[in-house]
Amino acid sequence: MEAACLLPRAEAAAVWKVTAPNGRSIYIGGSVHALRSADYPLPAAFNRAFDASSRIVFEVDEKALSGSGKSLLQAGEYPKGDSLKNHVDPRTYDYVRRVFGLMGVPEAKFARYRPWFLVLVLQAPGLHGFSDQLGVDHFLLQRAKANRKTVLGLESTREHAEVFSGLTDRQGELLLLHSFLPGQGKKFAWLPAWRRGDVDALARVMHDQYREFPSFAVRILDQRNRRWMPKIEGYLQSGHTHFVVVGAGHLGGPAGVLTMLRARGYQVSQL
Repeated sequence: MEAACLLPRAEAAAVWKVTAPNGRSIYIGGSVHALRSADYPLPAAFNRAFDASSRIVFEVDEKALSGSGKSLLQAGEYPKGDSLKNHVDPRTYDYVRRVFGLMGVPEAKFARYRPWFLVLVLQAPGLHGFSDQLGVDHFLLQRAKANRKTVLGLESTREHAEVFSGLTDRQGELLLLHSFLPGQGKKFAWLPAWRRGDVDALARVMHDQYREFPSFAVRILDQRNRRWMPKIEGYLQSGHTHFVVVGAGHLGGPAGVLTMLRARGYQVSQL
């Protein structure tokens, strides 16, 4: 017993094995969609789960993700003759004009887009050296291609795009104003929690980030978690071992994917 206590503990990670009462199992991993080169190598559990699985599942598959980007761009641009100025408070518009002016973006360019699309522009990877090409999803997708593993998605192109494109003008304006609050977008501040697999902390951070707009946290996290559950349970009964990889903030907390799986009687153990 004492000797066992002296053995080094395996590095914790945001990866879990989920086992059904009939013994079938899948793996679930919490992704960070954009990382830095300094964040590699990933915790070893990601590669162990990948190697043990025949199918890899992301929030959307690669083809749908490409289509989603095009759909977002089309939905995010106002029809010819319309402008952001016609859809937000004049004070909001003036502030946005000053922000984009400091970035060297002319008014004629940013005013073509809806407020929620401007949020996506402002939050695009690049700050502090982050890149979506270094994200967990991209890394595992490249491995899946190299190993000829089947890649699936939890959401359709439409479902993925409508998280943002389905917002009303007022909701989009609130989200845009929220993005200007101090501390938004600082991914590096919660990376240590991700590396140690503390997804409950990540869920708290994400909900806290939207404390001035809590309905959006429900929209981008909780509602999607519930929609994903039938597919995830289907993977558990499929006879194939799947590795489901979603944003780490989706896994923790009372409305998280792991909590819902435990409530349905599945055994959930962290790798």
